[in-house]
Amino acid sequence: METKSKYRAESKFIIASPYKIRPVANLVRLKSYPEAMALLESMPHRGARLVGKTVKSAASNALNLNKKLDEDMLYIKEVTVDEGPRMKRIWYRARGRADMLLKRLCHITVVIDETSAAGKKPAKAAK
Repeated sequence: METKSKYRAESKFIIASPYKIRPVANLVRLKSYPEAMALLESMPHRGARLVGKTVKSAASNALNLNKKLDEDMLYIKEVTVDEGPRMKRIWYRARGRADMLLKRLCHITVVIDETSAAGKKPAKAAK
């Protein structure tokens, strides 16, 4: 059993729909940290900025806790975008009616791990 450490960061209660954030998160999963940050900084999506902040936070957690690590040794192991609570707001309509407007929130979790000594990502586990 490997005793490698994993470093994580969470951003909670972000006012953004998880359905809009998940496609961005899927693009950076299992990529190296510099490659993922370059990809996120060049994307025009709002979700790219939100995921990028969480990835940067996880990387800084890793670099501050383990002084031997370098940015090039990190890769993104997991990115999950979970649904948070929904804020319910009244949306006034014509003829005195009202609709319910749901403001969706999400939680972004990023787990960063270090690569092996050869600089390659570990292979996916067989199911």
